[in-house]
Amino acid sequence: MDESHLKQVLTQIDGMGYKSYKEIQGKYIYKDFELFIDHVQGDPFAHPSKIRLRVQQKIAKIPDNLWVNSTRKLALEDFMARNVREAIHSINTQKKGSGKSGLIFIDAGNQEVIERTAFVITKDWIEARIQVGLPANGRTILGLEAIKILCNKIPKIIEQSFKWKNLDQNTCIQFVDCIENQEHLRNQLVLQGLVAFIANGSILPRASGISNRPLNSENVIEFQSPKSLETSFELKNPLSDGKTVIHGMGIPKGVILIVGGGYHGKSTLLKALERCVYPHVPGDGREYVITNPDAVKIRAEDGRRIEKVNIDSFITNLPQGVRTDSFCTDDASGSTSQAANIIEAIEVGCNFLLLDEDTSAANFMIRDARMQQLVQINDEPITPFVDRIRELYEVQNVSTILVMGGSGDYFDVADTVIKMKDYLPYDVSTETKMIVKAYPSKRQVESIKPIETNAVRIPSSTCFKARRGTKEVKIDTQGNDKIIYGNETIDLRFVDQLVENSQIRAVGHAIYLASQFMMRDCETLKEIIKGLDDYFDKNGLDSLDPFYEKEKHPGNFSRPRKYEIAATINRMRTLTIN
Repeated sequence: MDESHLKQVLTQIDGMGYKSYKEIQGKYIYKDFELFIDHVQGDPFAHPSKIRLRVQQKIAKIPDNLWVNSTRKLALEDFMARNVREAIHSINTQKKGSGKSGLIFIDAGNQEVIERTAFVITKDWIEARIQVGLPANGRTILGLEAIKILCNKIPKIIEQSFKWKNLDQNTCIQFVDCIENQEHLRNQLVLQGLVAFIANGSILPRASGISNRPLNSENVIEFQSPKSLETSFELKNPLSDGKTVIHGMGIPKGVILIVGGGYHGKSTLLKALERCVYPHVPGDGREYVITNPDAVKIRAEDGRRIEKVNIDSFITNLPQGVRTDSFCTDDASGSTSQAANIIEAIEVGCNFLLLDEDTSAANFMIRDARMQQLVQINDEPITPFVDRIRELYEVQNVSTILVMGGSGDYFDVADTVIKMKDYLPYDVSTETKMIVKAYPSKRQVESIKPIETNAVRIPSSTCFKARRGTKEVKIDTQGNDKIIYGNETIDLRFVDQLVENSQIRAVGHAIYLASQFMMRDCETLKEIIKGLDDYFDKNGLDSLDPFYEKEKHPGNFSRPRKYEIAATINRMRTLTIN
C-alpha cells in the first residue's frame, strides 16, 4: 500500500469511532521511506500508537565508517534518535484533539548514551521506532488531522533527520568520536591501575538538584587535577581542537577518601563517578569522566527486603539467635541493608564500591574509641565498615571511594585522600599520613574473623511469575523509581545507577525473560545475570517484550547493567532462594 491509500482510509474513517483506526495498521510505501503502523492504541488516552519509519541506506547515505564497530554503532544510533527528537520538536508545534492526540515521541534518552531500541542501523536501512497519538475529538476519529501527522509532518521529520546531506555532519562525527573515546579510555583504566579518570576542564556541578544538565554559569569552576595524580591518555580520535592526548586526575585502585568541608564538591564528584559508568553526550561537562564499569553505588536502605544474604562479615550475634550467615528480613535496618547491598553487589562481580557518608548508616560506618569503651564489642553485633574496607581491597580486590567529612578514623586505612575545596581537588595523602602519626586513633579494630561473601544463592524460578488478575504477564513502571511486576511493586528509589524510565522498564522485562528461558532451579543468581548480559550482547533488546513480534516496534527499552538487574531481583518480595 502507498501513501495515497493511507490518506483514502483516513478520510473514510473520519468521524467514526476510535477503534476504526485499527484499519490503518500495516505497511505504507512513501517516495523516500516506509511507514509501518505496528500497533494502534485502543483510545486517545491510552499509550500512543507504535510506528516505525524506515529509510533505505541508498537514500540515507550514512557513511559506513560511522558505525564500523559496536561502540560507534551504539553512538550513531543514539545521535540519530536525538536528531529525530529535535526534528519532532521543530515540526510538531500544534496538537489538536483529546488525550494524547497529536503527540509524536521517540525515546531518545537524557545525558547518558545507552543502548536502546529507539533507532536501528543496518547495512541496508535505518529505522526509527516512534510513538504517535492518533488524533480524536473525545473518542471520535479526526481523520484529517491524522493525515496532517502521517502524510505531512512525518515526511518532514524524515527529510530533516534521516538523510546525511541534511544532518549537521560535523556534530554527528564529533558525537560518535567522543563516545568511542570514552569507551576507549574506560578500557584503559585497568591497564593503568585506575578505577576512574576525571579530565581537566570537566564541569561536574549540575544545573540544579532536579536537573542532570551541566551548570551553566560564568562562575562555574572547571575541574583541574592535582599534579601528583595527573594522568594522560592517548585518544582514539582527536578532540574538536585537534588534540590527541587528554590529561586529568587518575584515581588509583585501593581505598580512596574524598574529604573536605560542606558544599565544596565532595558529593558532586562522587555523583559524577556514579553516573559515569555510562558514556555521556558531548557538552555534558562529564563526557571525559570515566568510571570503572563494575562500580556500584552503595547506600543504606531502611525497609528493603533481604533474602538469605550472608552479612556475617559486618553483622553477627544478633539478639534472639537471628542468623546472619543467611540473613532474611522484610524490613531491613540501615545497617543490615547497607551490609546486604555490599555483599549482593560483590556476588555478581562488583569490584569498586562508591559510598557517601550522607547516605550511609552511621553505626555501620564507624564506632569511635569512646563508644567502644561504653559499648563493649561483645554487646555490639556490627563490625563497622572502617574495619573491613582494607580487607575488601586486599583480599577481595574490591576498591572503595568513600566521601567522608565526619570521621578521621578512616585516615588509618586510606591509600589516597583527595580534599575538595571550592570544587577543586587536592591530593592530601601525605598530609593525612602525617596526621595519623601525630594523632593516633585510640579505637580498636573490631573485625574478629576473615571477611566472607555470599554462599551460592539459587533463586527459585517459580517466584518470578508476572501474572496479575487475568493477565498472564503484567509488567510496567510507576513513576521513575518503581516496577509493577505482576502483583508486586518493586521500590527502586535507592538503586542510584538506574538513570531513566526505559532502563527500569527493561529491568522488569529482563527478569521475566530470565524466568522463561534461563532460570533452572540449579542456576545461581550470578549465572542468571551473566546469561542475560550474554543474551543482550547477542540478540539486542528487541525481544524483551514477551509479546514481541519480529519486525514490529518492540517498545521503549534501554539497556540496564547486570548490577541493577540483580539489585531489583534482590528487592522482590517474592524472591525465594533455594
